[in-house]
Amino acid sequence: MSGSTIASPVEVVRSLPGPAGYMCGLTWDGTWLWHSDQDAARIFAIDPADGAVRRSFAYPDVRADLGYADGKLCQIGGRPKRILLIDPATGQTVGSKPVRPSNGRVTGMETGPEGVWLCLRAPAVIQLRDFETMTVQREHPVVGSPSGLTYAEGHVLYAEFEDGLLHAVDAESGRLVATVRLPGHPTGLAWDGELVWYCDFADRRFKAVRLPDVLGG
Repeated sequence: MSGSTIASPVEVVRSLPGPAGYMCGLTWDGTWLWHSDQDAARIFAIDPADGAVRRSFAYPDVRADLGYADGKLCQIGGRPKRILLIDPATGQTVGSKPVRPSNGRVTGMETGPEGVWLCLRAPAVIQLRDFETMTVQREHPVVGSPSGLTYAEGHVLYAEFEDGLLHAVDAESGRLVATVRLPGHPTGLAWDGELVWYCDFADRRFKAVRLPDVLGG
């Protein structure tokens, strides 16, 4: 049960147009929002001030969420799904990280201070993994069917596409802190240090909500 019947709506405080039509991943590098689109087979650097595309490059292996670690973009892609490490300056793949077992369950990722966080479906869990070895350090069962994921101030946030929900989980204990309803159908998530951004797949826009509004939900 996703808890969709009890989730309160949260206010969208920013909204920017997306550059293409099949919104997948979203992450933050400290300057730009980086976004991956599966149908366009491209990755875009988005200016959060006005939504302008500052640069883009072709990337045919987009399959799910996008993260950022150690100066590299981290795209969930390929077959079987794995984390593809991309030099953002060149658009070239410079490495990869397996996500075992290789069963296609992984849908979201982002790095935090302890390692890389992943969300997986069937069964639904969030995992903390060591980024070097990709071994599981911590695992929490979660509600719903996760799509995108991000990390913000000790919380793992993950979205549910079908029900339009955003869940906040305590990263240490796995306790569900809050669930809120987002306008639209969220896929990729990103935290820019102030706002939680999400890709609204249905509206083809990047939208942002305040973290305190989420945690108070």
